Amino acid sequence: MQKKRFVSELQEGELLDELFMIKTARLGETRAGNPYLAITFFDKSGEISGPAWEHAESLQKFCIAGAVVRVCAQVQTYREKLQLKVESINPVECADDQLEAFVPASHRQSENMRQELAQLIGSIQNSFLKKLLRKIFNKSNSGVLFQLAPAAKGIHHAYLGGLLEHSLSMAQVASRLADHYNGINRDLLVAGALLHDIGKTEELRSETGVIDYTDIGRLKGHLVIGCELIGREAGSLKDFPDELLTHLQHLVLSHHGRHEFGSPVVPMTAEALLLSFIDDMDAKMNLVEQLSRKIKNGPAQWSDYQRSLERYLLLQPLVNEKEQFSEEDEMESDLKQPRLF
Repeated sequence: MQKKRFVSELQEGELLDELFMIKTARLGETRAGNPYLAITFFDKSGEISGPAWEHAESLQKFCIAGAVVRVCAQVQTYREKLQLKVESINPVECADDQLEAFVPASHRQSENMRQELAQLIGSIQNSFLKKLLRKIFNKSNSGVLFQLAPAAKGIHHAYLGGLLEHSLSMAQVASRLADHYNGINRDLLVAGALLHDIGKTEELRSETGVIDYTDIGRLKGHLVIGCELIGREAGSLKDFPDELLTHLQHLVLSHHGRHEFGSPVVPMTAEALLLSFIDDMDAKMNLVEQLSRKIKNGPAQWSDYQRSLERYLLLQPLVNEKEQFSEEDEMESDLKQPRLF
């Protein structure tokens, strides 16, 4: 069975016999004391919930995160959101070449992003920072994981390649702002942008497309993990300046901006302030982009209420890049002027 309908295409009232991947499945209990299974299904276009009111305990045996299932259901509206009224769920075998229908990934081509990363590292003038970046991204396991890792569990860049996309976007903005404002150490700021979330290579795991926290990720968090990783790698380089390492680690530890957002320290240098603002901006603009991609055509539309932004958004449909450029055009565009978001 091949997947035909995606979450983003579903409309109220339609009947489905379709394949989805399980994101979460939680056993609950109704007021009458009967068990039910609260399930979130997803594919590469989005996610949708659908409680199974019957046979919950037997369904729980194969409705596990990352499993592909065949779902017979009707699409309905519940609390102003689409939901599946599940009739039946059955396990299916899914070949590796079919997983691309379920696992969300960056819209940017991975090879283009790898070339852009190499160019940015090559643009660093400080020899110590350049050596450190090349060691981390080219010669460590973290660098390998960095290529495909998601940038978050949800909200922004929460897809394969999201961490690389997010970090490159921030580094390009950082480079521009370093030229705009006086007294900014451009090399330090760009290096901080590329490394600010390097700890997420150990904080998050993405098995069969389901993003979740590792044990070390929950216990330490990516700011501390990243700070320690940078310290270890810098310590292996001969005569790496202590002051430079301290400033670089401060960028990582403070980039969330405020204590209540998880930063153990607030930004206390010009570069740290800029990095914190750039990170916040890029995350928000990626959220706007993801929402805009769901608008197929027509005039501007209002989004659902966005809790993370505490507002509704008036959004324009996003033009599909594939309709504008060939692969050769995209490669040339990426190398000459990398896109910010």
